[in-house]
Amino acid sequence: MRDTRPRHTPVLLVETLSALNPARGGWLVDATVGLGGHSEALLAAGANVLAIDRDPGALRYAAERLAGYGSQVRLIHGDFRSLKAILAELGQPQVTGVLADLGVSSWQLDDLTRGFSFRQDGPLDMRMDPTQPLTAAEIVNSWEEAELAEMIRQWGEERYARRVARNIVAARATGFIATTGRLAEIVRQAIPARGPQRIDPATRTFQALRIAVNRELDGLDRFVSDAVEALAPGGRLAIITFHSLEDRIVKHALRREAGVPDADAPTDFWGRRATQPPRLRLLHRRPIVPTDAEAASNPRARSAKLRSAERL
Repeated sequence: MRDTRPRHTPVLLVETLSALNPARGGWLVDATVGLGGHSEALLAAGANVLAIDRDPGALRYAAERLAGYGSQVRLIHGDFRSLKAILAELGQPQVTGVLADLGVSSWQLDDLTRGFSFRQDGPLDMRMDPTQPLTAAEIVNSWEEAELAEMIRQWGEERYARRVARNIVAARATGFIATTGRLAEIVRQAIPARGPQRIDPATRTFQALRIAVNRELDGLDRFVSDAVEALAPGGRLAIITFHSLEDRIVKHALRREAGVPDADAPTDFWGRRATQPPRLRLLHRRPIVPTDAEAASNPRARSAKLRSAERL
């Protein structure tokens, strides 16, 4: 029988394994297990894995992929930002590692029924957790023009956000915007053509919508703090991001936990920036990015950045 399961090539796999050092054993958390590529490698290296994901479909595929590891792996339906509560419920106060591979997974992008991609027409959904009520269609068809513009500007970093929002509001006045193809067309019409473009003009608006639907940036700073608290001394934290907004939050959170003065932190009356006692040691000053070979073989890895640290 032909294997119809979606295939997953984990990003920065070698570098992630090096950062987390799974050979030391103990329980590690894969806070965004997806299809289980990173978890499979961690398990094969000798770790036990608590595999968390908010997408029930992803958990089903991960369960099949990791079935051979038996009690070495536990799969949990939950949000990575609820890490502290999940570990408390499991009676697992400390772990030897935490991994978070943020953003939308390849199989979610490839599943047209999920509405993450506009490569082909699909329903305007974008929910990572299909059990949550808010969809992209609801945002597009009900938010005020100013709200849409601010969302697209802030989370899509789209310079023509106001024009895009205005086009969306005008288009929905003639009928409900229900599909990714229709929305992409509306967005493209709002953005001036300026010769060859590196990315599709609709890309930034779709990113903003996906972030809004899934609250991707909400609580990310707190997640870093909770992950640090959950680590045993010498435990490792590794976070993979895929766009600048995520990476900025993770970078500043890790620097704060490492007691590194942050240029963006507020200053006191004497111009001094507050620092806290360090709980982490940064494993590298700059993020690790894919090699040219990996980027060529897996185009979705091109924007990935890995930041990692060790619990003091």
